[in-house]
Amino acid sequence: MDYIEKFKNYTTKQTINLIIKALVNTSDNNLIRLTYAAEKIAPKFKPKIGRVRKLFEDKAPAYRLAKKVLKEIYPNVRDKMVLNFMINYILMGPKNREDFQKKEGIPCPATIVISPTMRCNLRCTGCYAGDYSKKDDLPLEYVDKVITEAKGMGTCFFVISGGEPFIRDDMLDIYKKHHDVTFMIYTNGTFIDRDMAFKLQELGNVAPAISIEGLKEETDNRRGKGVWEKIMQSMDNCKEARLIYGFSATPTRYNTEIIYSDELMKLLVEEKGCMFGWYFTYIPIGRNPDVNLMQTPEQRLYGWRRVNYLRSTYPVFIGDFWNDGMHVGGCIAGGRQSGYLHVNVKGDYEPCVFTHCATHNVRNASLKEALASPLFKAIRARQPYSENLMLPCMIIDNPKVLREVVKESNAYPTHGNAQTVITEYADYLDKYAKEYGELSKPFWKKVYVRKEGMPKTIPEKLEDIKILLEEIKK
Repeated sequence: MDYIEKFKNYTTKQTINLIIKALVNTSDNNLIRLTYAAEKIAPKFKPKIGRVRKLFEDKAPAYRLAKKVLKEIYPNVRDKMVLNFMINYILMGPKNREDFQKKEGIPCPATIVISPTMRCNLRCTGCYAGDYSKKDDLPLEYVDKVITEAKGMGTCFFVISGGEPFIRDDMLDIYKKHHDVTFMIYTNGTFIDRDMAFKLQELGNVAPAISIEGLKEETDNRRGKGVWEKIMQSMDNCKEARLIYGFSATPTRYNTEIIYSDELMKLLVEEKGCMFGWYFTYIPIGRNPDVNLMQTPEQRLYGWRRVNYLRSTYPVFIGDFWNDGMHVGGCIAGGRQSGYLHVNVKGDYEPCVFTHCATHNVRNASLKEALASPLFKAIRARQPYSENLMLPCMIIDNPKVLREVVKESNAYPTHGNAQTVITEYADYLDKYAKEYGELSKPFWKKVYVRKEGMPKTIPEKLEDIKILLEEIKK
């Protein structure tokens, strides 16, 4: 390492130390100063950081969220979030992953999702987790192996899925060992009692994303009677422990209105204290896939407009995997540098959580080998699949792509029903993709190509989508 590089590293560390020390002061001026410090760490992102600074100056929802995080979160949790996530992952991560790709010739994904277990204490309608037992768990040594290899490449954000991850007590040892990265855990929330919440406070690097189906009626109908109360209590426990936590929601044909409603958002954000939320539209995969549960094209467009309204109104970070393709360059599967991959409970390296095929397994292949596989290369070579980035997905938006890459790479299905999306549901998904493609096209051109701004219409009911469609024609 030459002198200039050593000096840059030294000044970066000094800046980071100043940021950490400044966190105790949440004044408006201090927030602005922190954005200038962030520009010194990651000058490449100066335009984006400048936009964040403008949001702070305008006291937009992002400003209110930042104040909330810095003021209300327990110091250990706050400091690790800032260092592990904001600095190492968001600001410094892209440069580190770029350096790895230049050296190795393969990308280093920003995120790794791991499903260490598919066991669950609930028996939700349509879920297959109840078919698994402890003997089916992914041994901890392989979980550790993936994380260690990924960290060595430059990945410092890990998502733990399942099943119900908190059913495995030994995963707490993993979070403790890898204290220098951030973990987000998708959970049904029923294991987060007060004791567990304060264990997470001590760890500091774990953020639960608690699953909901809507309000009490929708959640209990799918997850079981009494689950809603347990979820609400788990959020109260997280709030008492001053954690960073959020929600995870699956929009379907039957809960679209409530899942994007002001009523639900006010409850989750203003009363329960959620700081982030994820939307994952229903995909016909799993043990008993049902295309009739999918949102209609009109419902999905309704969700796109509602999500943009919600994130501009409430102090919460919201991500929508199927409606935010324009913000991440389309599909993020296949281990692309700004994307991710999934290690399932069997140890298979899958392109994404919803794409159930693989060519490599953690038991006999490294992470690097999986990233260099024909399957992952075939996916990355086609990204983005459409110039309309409102159509990011190779399962429901560009289904021919999934069929092509599976055939080209000779990938094997990772569970018994994995083939249905490319066989018996092929015609349905082709029709769905065409319909939503035509519906979204004028919005893509107006909002993202010509940059004329969001439509003024904010639909409150599904029937209001007609008004939105009429507006876009003008």
